[in-house]
Amino acid sequence: MSTAERQNHFINDIIDEDLRKGKNESRVHTRFPPEPNGYLHIGHAKSILLNSGLAEQYKGSFNLRFDDTNPLKEEDEYVDSIIEDVRWLGADWEDRLFFASDYFLQMFECALDLIKKGLAYVDDLTADEIRQYRGTLTEPGKDSPYRSRSVEENTDLFLRMRKGKFANGSKVLRAKIDMTHPNLNMRDPVMYRVLHANHHRTGDAWCIYPMYDWAHGLEDSIEKITHSICTLEFEAHRPLYDWFLNSLDMYHPQQIEFARLNLSFTVMSKRKLLQLVQEGHVQGWDDPRMPTISGLRRRGFTPASIRSFTEKIGVAKRDSMVDMALLEHCIRDELNKTAPRYMAVLNPVKVIIENFPEDKTEWLDAVNNPENPEAGKRRLPFTRELYIEREDFMEEPVKKFYRLSPGREVRLRYAYFLTCKEVVKDASGEIMELICTYDPATKSGNSPDGRKVKATLHWVSAQHSKTVEARLYDRLFSVENPVAEENFLDVLNRDSLKVISNVQVEPALGEINAGETVQFERMGYFIADTVESRSGIPVFNRTVTLKDAWARLLKHTQNTSKQKPAKKKKEVVPEEKGMITIDDFSKIDLRVGRVVEAGLVEGADRLIRLMVDIGEDAPRQIFAGIRSAYQNPAILVGKDVLVVANLKPRKMKFGLSQGMVLAGSGEDRLAVASFLSELQPGDIVR
Repeated sequence: MSTAERQNHFINDIIDEDLRKGKNESRVHTRFPPEPNGYLHIGHAKSILLNSGLAEQYKGSFNLRFDDTNPLKEEDEYVDSIIEDVRWLGADWEDRLFFASDYFLQMFECALDLIKKGLAYVDDLTADEIRQYRGTLTEPGKDSPYRSRSVEENTDLFLRMRKGKFANGSKVLRAKIDMTHPNLNMRDPVMYRVLHANHHRTGDAWCIYPMYDWAHGLEDSIEKITHSICTLEFEAHRPLYDWFLNSLDMYHPQQIEFARLNLSFTVMSKRKLLQLVQEGHVQGWDDPRMPTISGLRRRGFTPASIRSFTEKIGVAKRDSMVDMALLEHCIRDELNKTAPRYMAVLNPVKVIIENFPEDKTEWLDAVNNPENPEAGKRRLPFTRELYIEREDFMEEPVKKFYRLSPGREVRLRYAYFLTCKEVVKDASGEIMELICTYDPATKSGNSPDGRKVKATLHWVSAQHSKTVEARLYDRLFSVENPVAEENFLDVLNRDSLKVISNVQVEPALGEINAGETVQFERMGYFIADTVESRSGIPVFNRTVTLKDAWARLLKHTQNTSKQKPAKKKKEVVPEEKGMITIDDFSKIDLRVGRVVEAGLVEGADRLIRLMVDIGEDAPRQIFAGIRSAYQNPAILVGKDVLVVANLKPRKMKFGLSQGMVLAGSGEDRLAVASFLSELQPGDIVR
């Protein structure tokens, strides 16, 4: 079954009804219309897969069209990168690759038509003056003094604008609608501006350029798009698009808005992403820490994992914040099934096995992928000198440290039991070598006498290992919602990249091809970098660690929902009506919680869904009736709140609510009880 066939959301319902009525000759024709002024990010991937998936599902058509109406910000580099990204995701536009600039002449003629109908005029106001005349949300605008120009004068001026007779910014063409309209977009919007600039496709052929709102609806109409699917911020622009097309008596696509993707621990604004690149906070648009499609691809994410992610988050009508852990879960789930396993030691310390012959190399069998028996096996060299992780040895082990320490026995993966006998240090006290012995009778990690060990370590042969570089990438920002900060740059994660240049890997990894993904056993999933890897000298980017926060969260939620309800205790009746005793209050387990995710609940007008960290293994899901105060729940992410932690979980049709977030209310006020302090999630409030 294809990805498209699995989609089921409110847009499907709309299209199904249109087809039932025979609307648009029962056609489905969608498009993805990027502006070529930056690289695409994961939010664009959601739109690409939604639009192309709908076309595939309904056996319709899908266009890729560039809205290239601003020559000052558009470059061929961006066009090429967008084409590569859309193709990589698997969207097929066949022969329907279009540009807004393909329609410049047709748009110009449509503008002349509006002028002749008395519905557009040339204005001499400056940009600042237009802004002042526009009014506000609470005050109507006022007419430009040039609004009453005749059709003949407007036609003459517009033709002279086209011929380059006026300087940049000296004149604009505006639609004549209503300067008192409650929707600011309808207050005589600008349609064209004078701009003497070289266009990446048309060169100097034009010196006036259409504004986005004028061009966008026309492009959809010209291409006979049936369902123009946009994000929610375009909802207020829909009446303007309708007005343009109605005034021109042109074909009318149906615009449908859906919620854009907001992802935790990153930013999705093109302006902010461009700032990160231009100011050198990252190493380019394809930096593996970036949420760009090219960055995710270089990080090791796959089209299938991104498709899985967009399917899981679904298509909604309300904005919400999606946890980065879900995206990581999707790639981890895929690579667990497909990535071959290898051993790599990131922080090596040498092990010398004193009872293993110096000149001997024993070749051992290792499983390539335990999830896929068809992946077969490989051969590993085992020698007297090995490398293990420095963190896998502790000279004075703490409680519950079961890995190697003096006198302790551990298992070497696919090899033998190993016991540490002596620690060799340099003059500064740093451990240089571990003198060990092995038990030849424990080959493949099993003891004939049945003795058990509590830890299995990965390793590589010091004689055969290759030295490579690994880059450990982490989240780009240190808080879930960086855009909520006064300056998002202040919360950049200074530890988002750690470069390790002395990684010791098993021999086969030294010959891996750029773009191949593997699992470093116990360490995570890595991809051979497609930019800086060289033949025989790979550079590895960590895609994701092996720990799965999202899976732990789901397991915790499921386990909680299966818990048997506690037996009812005898109710203590207060001495006076409405009063409680100190003993009653002491029963409340009040804890500090930190909101890590917040979103609206579809079908519940009063509720907000919160994921709150209260110091447990996974965040708790809590539904709170505070929607009237938080139409944009994302502002709650990162706030410390008070949580009643021992409230009996409540099963709701939206899911299990595992506690209560305290809120205060007044006559016209409602807000969660939040605070600033040094308390941490899980701390008890007394």
